[in-house]
Amino acid sequence: MPCSPGRACGVSVASPISGVGLTHQLCYRIPPEPSVSGLTVNAVAKPQVEVRRSRRRRNTVSAYREGDTVVVLLPARMSRAEEEHWVAEMLRRLQKSETRRRSPARASDEALLIRCHELTGRYLGGRAVPSSVRWVPPMRTRWASCTPAEGTIRVSDRLRDVPAWVLDYVLVHELAHLLVPGHGKDFWRLVRQYPKTDRAIGYLEGLSAAAGLRITTDEEE
Repeated sequence: MPCSPGRACGVSVASPISGVGLTHQLCYRIPPEPSVSGLTVNAVAKPQVEVRRSRRRRNTVSAYREGDTVVVLLPARMSRAEEEHWVAEMLRRLQKSETRRRSPARASDEALLIRCHELTGRYLGGRAVPSSVRWVPPMRTRWASCTPAEGTIRVSDRLRDVPAWVLDYVLVHELAHLLVPGHGKDFWRLVRQYPKTDRAIGYLEGLSAAAGLRITTDEEE
């Protein structure tokens, strides 16, 4: 189940190495963006991780999301190399775990359009009505883009396998662009009607970092 905003939470996975287990969840910062209607490329984002070591811990590692930071609890005896291994390994496992919860909208362009109508009704008062929404081959610099004058939205095939709540964020982001150009306060006020906005941004930045795509979502105040 997705975590509620503001709560510390994680995913527990048993380790195949030395009987160590780790719980991990991610959250990322939102960087600034140029005036383009879409989710664009800037720098590779890295998770904010705080490592806390304890002499009381012997054979377990745990981690949880605390605001915009991932707190990782390690045995004091663990080496730096082991620390790096478990942080990287659990980021990979978390992504794999969340990917299993995929959206029905991944099935077709028609399914995407139907989902957009559901989302605009729920979060944007039904005001953003796209003329078309379609899957397109992976874009070099974006997760998605739109043409407000035409009411069209294009979504990268890279997002077919992300969790449903991540795809929903991307769709809300693009739907909001049909109402407000740019990424100013009015735009983000609309987008943040979707309650998992920050968490989805973190997921996408982590996906970008892991794949070396250099794609981020951005925010202008």
